[in-house]
Amino acid sequence: MITVNSQFTEMIRNPARKKPTLPWPVILYLACVVTPIRFMAGPLQMTGLRVFLLTMLPFLLIRMFRVKWIAPDILLLLFVAWVFVAMQVNTPDQALEHAGITLLEMFGGYALARVYVQTHDQFKSLIKAVLLLVLLCMPLAISETLTGDPLVVQLIRAIPGITSVDVVTIAPRLGLERVQAIFAHPIHFGLFCSSAISLVYIGLSQNMPHPIRMVASVLIVGTTFLALSSGAFISVLIQLFLIVWALVFAQVRHKWVWLLAACVVSYIFVDLVSNRTPLRVFFSYATFSAHNAYWRGLIFEWGMHNVWANPVFGLGFNDWVRPHFMNSGSMDNFWLVAAVRYGLPGFVLLTCAWVTGLIRVAKAPQSSLKTAWMFCMVGLTFTLCTVHVWTAVYSYVFFLFGAGQSLAVAAPAAAKSVPQKPAFRRPFQPEFTRAAS
Repeated sequence: MITVNSQFTEMIRNPARKKPTLPWPVILYLACVVTPIRFMAGPLQMTGLRVFLLTMLPFLLIRMFRVKWIAPDILLLLFVAWVFVAMQVNTPDQALEHAGITLLEMFGGYALARVYVQTHDQFKSLIKAVLLLVLLCMPLAISETLTGDPLVVQLIRAIPGITSVDVVTIAPRLGLERVQAIFAHPIHFGLFCSSAISLVYIGLSQNMPHPIRMVASVLIVGTTFLALSSGAFISVLIQLFLIVWALVFAQVRHKWVWLLAACVVSYIFVDLVSNRTPLRVFFSYATFSAHNAYWRGLIFEWGMHNVWANPVFGLGFNDWVRPHFMNSGSMDNFWLVAAVRYGLPGFVLLTCAWVTGLIRVAKAPQSSLKTAWMFCMVGLTFTLCTVHVWTAVYSYVFFLFGAGQSLAVAAPAAAKSVPQKPAFRRPFQPEFTRAAS
């Protein structure tokens, strides 16, 4: 016990110390993310993750003030401050609680990654930990997709004194039950699993043989599919497309500029030839049914109507204006929810933090970890256009975002690459290890 305590104290004092394994705070954080424990502390609903981040937040803020600040750090803190202001204007009785939860879950997850994931070795260990968690979830997902019973959630709910997330009841898709496993919603489970695709296949390309990465990637895709969430599966498809594009055009200069240009041309072409907006066309291919596509199009259109009607402070938790037949107040778009709740200033602060973080890493020297993280973030960016996230997965998204910031400053550690057969090494090795083309 004395040894463990001394190691934990040393980790807090010197989190950047290079170790091939993850710091203990990161391990505990991931454990809290995948353990859906909830309980009431007076009028507040607490989770294991919130308790952990509340304990760590003072240390994280001290460490953050002792390191060089970057644009996403400042913008995310300003976003939290604006959340409090906007909520105070609209729903003052919930302003302090909601801003505090945002500080803990969103900024706390981000700050923990910024402080404790600072080397390439630590980032690789993080990828391996996420892969392990996805693989451990796979048997639970298989059981739930056949029975409809989230075993871990039901087990926790049976323990006196604590509870867990609600058991989600949703109509089956493709003859299978949708899997929430250990999260509040099947969408969250799918998003969590999908985040591992590029991280494993590309990020571990110098540390894991190609056949093993292929098998792991297939298992990740299969586990993600069991959520039966079109929003989460968009992330998978986008990441796979980017991987294929990078491999096929490995020798082409400015291949990402060409891809961006192709996307712009495609958008203009669809806008000209289709009787639907490009956004509605996107939704039609990004959902399992025409009904869902139509519904998400309505949500976006009426959501933007509310944004323009309340551009500065948003609506807070007040109900948003929509047609009478839209009974549900659910809004499946993370970015749109930010704009509706907190107004355009909140949306701008959040998206600027996200974009500046992506640009910061994109400008860093080329590496397999950088490429993997960028592909993962692009996939998540589009997924968040079709889903909303909260609690554990909300925190996890910004934890991954914060972890990637280390790739802009940390020099790659000398890693012991796993020998690979030339037949597997040559097609995949050049793109992810040499200088950017």
